[in-house]
Amino acid sequence: MKELFGIRVFWVLLVMMICAGASEQAVSQWASTFAEKGLGISKTAGDLAGPLAFAILMGTSRLFYGRYGDRIDLERFMVYSCCLCILSYLGISLIPVPQFCLIACAVCGLSVGIMWPGTFSKASASLPKGGTAMFALLALGGDIGCSGGPTLVGMVSGALGDDLKMGVLAGIIFPVLLLAGVIFCGRTKETRRI
Repeated sequence: MKELFGIRVFWVLLVMMICAGASEQAVSQWASTFAEKGLGISKTAGDLAGPLAFAILMGTSRLFYGRYGDRIDLERFMVYSCCLCILSYLGISLIPVPQFCLIACAVCGLSVGIMWPGTFSKASASLPKGGTAMFALLALGGDIGCSGGPTLVGMVSGALGDDLKMGVLAGIIFPVLLLAGVIFCGRTKETRRI
């Protein structure tokens, strides 16, 4: 672990994992609320309409990459996914049509599908001798992001009069930082041996 902490790429990958978890959960945890408030439907229907659509598209993204990943450039796929995630956050936050917000929530699920497993793959390629400690720390980072993303959205929303759209807009920092990390890792091609 001491050697890992001395490697700059590891810290970038750790931030990427935090942002991957946060990007995913910042929207999925609030998707049912969007559906309930925006479409005026019950909590049960909101839970089905919001998180279910998010989860189906997230699973579809992972299934697609699992099936065709050997023919797809991971870095490019992650860059496009981050850009799509940023666009979906902007759609959720800035477009006043509730139905479109719900669609943007679902598209966000499609965009975040590769972020967590893709970061693990990049870590494995960049630090092949990182071992169990590296993956444990990355998983911890992902879990921190999973709790931190929805928390940031909720805190900003609460501070702005329960404006959930502005909370999601604040959460856009996570896919932006993840995109920066992917680009940084793409430019740092050397493989570390620790």
